Amino acid sequence: MPVSTLGTPRIGPRRELKFALEDYWSGTSDLATLQEKASALRCANWARQKSLGVDHVPSNDFSLYDHVLDICAMVGAIPDIYDWQGGLIQPATYFAMARGDTQEESCCGKTAYKGIPALEMTKWFDTNYHYMVPELSPEQHFTLASTKAVDEFREAKALGFKTRPVLLGPVTFLKLAKSTVPGFDPLSLLDRLLPVYGEVLRQLRDSGADWVQIDEPCLVLDLGDAERSAFKKAYQVLGKAVPELKLMLATYFGKLGENLPTALSLPVAGLHVDLVRAPEQLDAVINGAAPNQVISLGVIDGRNIWRADLQAIYDWIAPAIAARGNDLFELAPSCSLMHVPIDLEQESELDPDLKSWLSFAVQKIQELKTLSRAFGDGVGAVASLFREASVALATRRTSAKVHNRLVTERILDISAGMDKRNSPFEVRRCLQTAKLGLPAFPTTTIGSFPQTADVRKSRAAFARGNMQPDAYDAFIREQTSAAIRWQEEIGMDVLVHGEFERNDMVQYFGEKLAGYAFTKQGWVQSYGSRYVRPPIIYGDVSRPDAMTVKWSHYAQSLTDRPVKGMLTGPVTMMQWSFVRNDLPRRDVCAQIALALRDEVTDLEAAGIGLIQIDEPALREGLPLRKEDWKTYLDWAVECFRLSASGVRDETQIHTHMCYSEFNDIIEAIGAMDADVISIETSRSKMELLDAFVDYAYPNDIGPGVYDIHSPRVPTIDEMVDLLVAATRQLSASQIWVNPDCGLKTRNWDEVRPALVNMVEAARLLRHNLAKAAQ
Repeated sequence: MPVSTLGTPRIGPRRELKFALEDYWSGTSDLATLQEKASALRCANWARQKSLGVDHVPSNDFSLYDHVLDICAMVGAIPDIYDWQGGLIQPATYFAMARGDTQEESCCGKTAYKGIPALEMTKWFDTNYHYMVPELSPEQHFTLASTKAVDEFREAKALGFKTRPVLLGPVTFLKLAKSTVPGFDPLSLLDRLLPVYGEVLRQLRDSGADWVQIDEPCLVLDLGDAERSAFKKAYQVLGKAVPELKLMLATYFGKLGENLPTALSLPVAGLHVDLVRAPEQLDAVINGAAPNQVISLGVIDGRNIWRADLQAIYDWIAPAIAARGNDLFELAPSCSLMHVPIDLEQESELDPDLKSWLSFAVQKIQELKTLSRAFGDGVGAVASLFREASVALATRRTSAKVHNRLVTERILDISAGMDKRNSPFEVRRCLQTAKLGLPAFPTTTIGSFPQTADVRKSRAAFARGNMQPDAYDAFIREQTSAAIRWQEEIGMDVLVHGEFERNDMVQYFGEKLAGYAFTKQGWVQSYGSRYVRPPIIYGDVSRPDAMTVKWSHYAQSLTDRPVKGMLTGPVTMMQWSFVRNDLPRRDVCAQIALALRDEVTDLEAAGIGLIQIDEPALREGLPLRKEDWKTYLDWAVECFRLSASGVRDETQIHTHMCYSEFNDIIEAIGAMDADVISIETSRSKMELLDAFVDYAYPNDIGPGVYDIHSPRVPTIDEMVDLLVAATRQLSASQIWVNPDCGLKTRNWDEVRPALVNMVEAARLLRHNLAKAAQ
C-alpha cells in the first residue's frame, strides 16, 4: 500500500533555512547562495523520504517564506504598493510582501524613504503557523508570475526523484484572501483565477507529472451553497483542462461533514481525509467514493508528537481495506508533517521513557511504512514493531511521571467564584486610575526587548554550565537596569523589565513547571524564519516555585514608574505546546491556570501593580466548526479568568492578542474581563478595531501602532494617523499606545527610534486632546 507524506518540514534539521534567509536579508550572503542552500534542503528532504520508503514524495511543499505567499506569486496577486511591473516575480518583491521594505525616492534633489508594509499575517486554520494574507480587489487580474511549482518538480526529476507536486487549491486560496473593498467577495474571482491553475497543471503534465496534490483544507469548514458550488466549478474546469493528470484532493484539520457529498462529487482521482481529527468519517468516505477513486487515509497525527498505537490503527482500518483492496488506498499523516519536528533521534537528552512515547516526522513516516508492510506482507512481518509500540503506550498510561494526585485533587477543589474578580470593571478602573496616575494615551510595550547576541550568548553559556549563576545574574541585572533607565529617559509610562532571562514566552515558563519537557532540536516553523521549539506537556502540570517574581521585583525596585509583570496565559501555554493526548484539553488548561494563578498572586504580593497575561493563541484554538465554538470558548475563558482573578481590584490585569480575527471571539474577549487588552492593528490599519466597536467593548484597549514583524521604523506621523483613526472608533480614555507584539526578534537599531516615535506620537495626541478640551 503506497505511503505519502503530504508535505514535510522545510526548515532543515539544524534550522539551515533560517540562517540562510537571515544571512541573505542582512547582506552577508547573496541570492545565489540562498538559492543553493534552499536547493540542498529540498534535495535532502526528497532523499530522506525516499530512503524511508515514501512512495509519493511531495515537491513544492518547500517555501522560502510561506506557501500561501508562493501562490500569490504564482498567480500574480501582487498589490499595487509593491510596484510589480509584470513578468516573473523577483525575490525583492516576494520578500517585500513578506517582510515590508524601504524604498528610496528622489525628488527635486532630495532623497526620501517610503516605507512599504508587509502583507497582513494571520494563523493558518487552528495551528500556530502564520500565513501571509492575499489582498484582492474587484479589479484583480491573475497571470502566471512564478513557475516555482514546475521548477521544483523538474529539479527533483533531474536528481532522480519522481515527485507529486503540491498546490494550495484555488478555492481555499480565495477563501483565505482579504478583500481590499468592503463587501467584495474574493471568491467571485474564481473564473479569472482558474486559467492560471490550468496553465500550471499543463506545465506539470508536460514535465512528466502524473499526480498533483491539491490542498483544499477549507472543505472542513462551515461552507454555504455558493462555496460548495465554487468547488464543483473549479474542479470541473481543472479536470477538463488537464484530463490526463490525476489530482489528489487533500483535506485536513477536521471532518468534511456536510461537505462530504461535494468532495466526493468532484472529478478527482484521489481524496485525502483526516482520520485523526475526524475518525468517524471513515465509513462515509469509503461508502461514497467512486469505485476507482484512491482514498488517502490520514491515520498518523501530523499535528502532534505522540507515538501511534499501530495495532489499534491496523485493527480499525483493516476491514475497510480488505473489502476495497490495497491498491485503492494510500497511508498518510493527517496533514503535512510541517507542524512537527524532523527527527526524534536528534534528541539525546530526553528522559528515556518519554522519548519512547514520542514520534517526530521521520518516525511518523516509519510508522506509516510499518502499517504499509502490515497490509502488504502481513502483520507477522511487523509484529515486533507493533509490540514495541504497544508496550511503550502501556508504560505511559501507568507512569508516575505522568500522573500527580495532588494536581488532580486541586482541580476537583475549584469553586464557582474562583474565576471572577471582586468588582465590575468600572469600579476597578477608578481604583486603578487613582493608584497608577497614568496620563491619557499611556504608553507601554508588550513585554520583550531585543535579544542581542550578547544576551543569547550569555544565556546559552549559563545553560551549558559555562557561566556561573552569580555572573549570569549580574549580567541580567545589568541588562534589566539599562532597559529600565532607557524607558524612563524616553518617557515611557508603564515599563517592562525586558525579559532578557527568557528564551521563549512558553518555553521559559514550561521549564519551571512540572509536567513539561523540552527538546534541543524540536523546531517547527511559526512564520518565515521564525521557528519555535514547542514544549511537550506529558504529565500533570504544577508550579514548584515562583517563576517571574525575582526579575519583576528587581525591575520595580529601580523605578518609581509602574512595571508590568509578564506572564503567558494558560490557553497559550497549552496551545503552543505539544499537548498530551490522554487527557481532555480543558483539563490540561485548568491545571496550567491554577499554576499561573499562584504566580499572579505572588507578583501582586511583591508589589507589581500591573500584570499582563498574554493569550495570543485564544483565537487559534477555536474549533473550525461553529457548532463546537461555545464549548471551547467557555472553558478557555474560564481558565484565563481562573489564572487572573485572585488579585485585588487595584491590580490591573492586561492581556495581549495578535494576528486574530476578533469578530469570531469578541464576546469571549469581553467575558475574559481583562482591564486592558493590547492587540495587533498596525498592518490592518485599525480595521481589527471594528469588532471591538461593534461589540461596544467597555474595557481599555491598546491598538498596536508599530508592526514589529517588519524591520522598518514607522514614522511619528504614521503612528499619529493610526491613533487618530483609533480615536474615531474608541473613547480616548480607553486607548493605550503600544507596539503590535513583543520586540524580542527585532534589533535595538530599529526598536529605539520606533519607540521614541511611539512615545512622541502619544505626546502629540495628549496635546491635541488637551487643546480640544480648552
